[in-house]
Amino acid sequence: MDVDSTLITGEVIEMLASRAGSEPEVAEITERAMRGELDFAASLHARVATLSGLPATVVDDVLAEVELSPGAERLCDELHARGWTLGLVSGGFVEVVGPLAARLGIGFVRANALEVADGQLTGRVSGPVVDRSAKAAALRELAAQVGVPLDRAVAVGDGANDLEMLAAAGTGIAFNAKPVVCAQADLVVSGRLDGVLAALGLEPAQD
Repeated sequence: MDVDSTLITGEVIEMLASRAGSEPEVAEITERAMRGELDFAASLHARVATLSGLPATVVDDVLAEVELSPGAERLCDELHARGWTLGLVSGGFVEVVGPLAARLGIGFVRANALEVADGQLTGRVSGPVVDRSAKAAALRELAAQVGVPLDRAVAVGDGANDLEMLAAAGTGIAFNAKPVVCAQADLVVSGRLDGVLAALGLEPAQD
């Protein structure tokens, strides 16, 4: 499952940018990247560069403000109860995604890491960027770990950065997604994230 605008309601990069005074610029870049108009890695580097000089503690402030999408906890609880293995793959940041995963009992996480020096964000990410191909690779990695064939794997996302992951999974679900994603996904869910349960036939559809 994707994180920003899927598992959670907002975009962490924009929440960080609001503290750097660069939110309008960053929001525009994010929107273009999610529509597939910009290369994700380049867009990520451009957005993170605007965060240079922020205290590293700003990540904790943002984590405290993050809101799970309606139905997210119920979806995770229900799938765990059924014995499913869940993973989070994000073009966002492990500093936020990691604690969210721990809160939801999710052990598999792939996300970008913000570089820190002298207690401040440098405006760079450390390590390889989690882009659309890395998300698809993470899905394959998790499926292999738990011995689930890809045609029985499910991926959920909202933006162009999720398209390879959705295509790699046996069932790709667009959630509150951009038109380009809805057009290519196997299933489309809007509203609450636990609507995924009904879409997968795991519970009756709600009126």
